[in-house]
Parts: sequence; C-alpha cells; structure tokens
Amino acid sequence: MDRLDKYRHIMCQFLQDFATDDPEAQLIFDKERDRFLVMHVGWRNDYRIYGCAIQLDLIDDKVWIQNNSTEIFVDRELIKRGVDPKDIVLGFRSPSIREKLASALQSY
Repeated sequence: MDRLDKYRHIMCQFLQDFATDDPEAQLIFDKERDRFLVMHVGWRNDYRIYGCAIQLDLIDDKVWIQNNSTEIFVDRELIKRGVDPKDIVLGFRSPSIREKLASALQSY
C-alpha cells in the first residue's frame, strides 16, 4: 500500500471510529477528490442540528485538517494511527500560524 492509500485508509477508519456511536453522524467520503468528512444532521427537540464535525482532505500529498468542531486532537489521533507529522497541515489555521505550529506538531 502506498503512502497516500495508507493515509486514505487511516482517515476513513478514524472518521468511522469517531461516528460509530452517533446515529446523527453522516460519513461523506469522496475518494475521487480526496475529501472526507463527518456531518451532524438531525433534531434535538425543536432545535436543528446541522454542521460539519470534522473535515479531512488530501491535498498535495498531505493530510489537511480543514475543520475540527470537536474536542478531539485530530492531528494527534492521525499521528498515532500512522500519519507522518510532516504530512499534516492545519488547514483551519492561517498560513502564518501554520508555520509556527508545524515545528510543535513535529515533536509528536
């Protein structure tokens, strides 16, 4: 399995594990465009629940964390599962902040 196939597998498995016990979670995997996300869609009484919990993309051979609306450290979880820290981009951060955080991420 090449590195990108490995990363696709890790990302899909991580999101599946995240959504396992949540009946309102929708897994959306677009493997052609390398977009992977978990959406929450439903109702809690009269309150509408709709939003992206986690979005991961593969862009330029790197795993981009585009959105994380959870309390989980997604980057750390992906590293534990085998993604090289050098291949993780915190896409929800501005480019200037990403540069500063890149070295901290490498230490995991």
